Amino acid sequence: MKALVYNKDHLPIIKLTERPLPIIKNSTDAIVKVTLSSICTSDLHIVKGYVPRACNNIILGHEFVGEIVNVGTAIKNLKVGDRVAANCITFCGECFFCKKGFINNCVNGGWEIGCKINGCHSEYVRVPYANMGLTKIPDNVTDEEALFTGDILSSGYFGAELCEIEEDETVAVIGSGPVGLCAMSCAKLFTKGKIIAIDIDQFRLDYAKKIGLADYTVNPLRESVKLFVNNVTDGRGADKVIEAAGTSESFKSAWEIARPNAIIAIVAMYEKDQILPLPTMYGKNLIFKTGGVDAVHCKKLLDFISKGKINTEFLISKTFSLDNIIEAYQYFENRTDNCFKVAVKP
Repeated sequence: MKALVYNKDHLPIIKLTERPLPIIKNSTDAIVKVTLSSICTSDLHIVKGYVPRACNNIILGHEFVGEIVNVGTAIKNLKVGDRVAANCITFCGECFFCKKGFINNCVNGGWEIGCKINGCHSEYVRVPYANMGLTKIPDNVTDEEALFTGDILSSGYFGAELCEIEEDETVAVIGSGPVGLCAMSCAKLFTKGKIIAIDIDQFRLDYAKKIGLADYTVNPLRESVKLFVNNVTDGRGADKVIEAAGTSESFKSAWEIARPNAIIAIVAMYEKDQILPLPTMYGKNLIFKTGGVDAVHCKKLLDFISKGKINTEFLISKTFSLDNIIEAYQYFENRTDNCFKVAVKP
């Protein structure tokens, strides 16, 4: 089968090549025929050498949907022919952390597909712990609609959930990229209040407002974010803040624009440690929550999509064939045509 392989010891570092078809190795495995995949910023991080734990000579990719073609003997809730959305985290469902709902900390799984085992930028992929990591797609949901369920949509929902958003609260979302836009969409599930989008990319801000995800937009390069947020919240600050940008400036802005006793959810990844200036913040009584993508609610998210309460198909800026996946990586990395996400069809 065709597969995009990462090999840091040879140029080019990524190459479309032929690989053997995956086989069932464990009773909890499933083999999925990939029908649509996407490229994640994490894939770019692997290619650039920012993910030391990524295994060399693996097939990249972890964001995909497909059709089950084979299952292990322990698979009970899925069958051959089912259309499924994949969780970007593999988890056993049996360990201490899984039983607590903390699948990110599964002692047997983790971010494996496309990092430690062969991924989805191929025609077929083996999925470990498939009972946990694959979710059947409702008949009225397309592959394009379901594509981001187990990764960036789950990240956005995680941010909104961490914030414990109440019905009339104002939510500020820092970052209007794919995760930030998903966070805005999910925040609207919890509140009828205003959504404030914050980004230095004016195109992305304008887009967030155009598609109805943001009520207000503010560009830090053009005006004071703190002053803007205070002006639209009667001087209080945002009730809840979701930080999805991942810079020192956005981290600082998150606590500066939050009202006293607010919750700040940090779902961004940073390239260096951030520092909380506790003496300066003293008296604001802020609650910080943070973590990586928590894709434990995939079935719920697919139900929302099925009922028309969430839509992420707008994130697909362009679709490439697997034969042209190198071009797709370049298009995504360079944000060509103001790209948000790309889709790849085998």
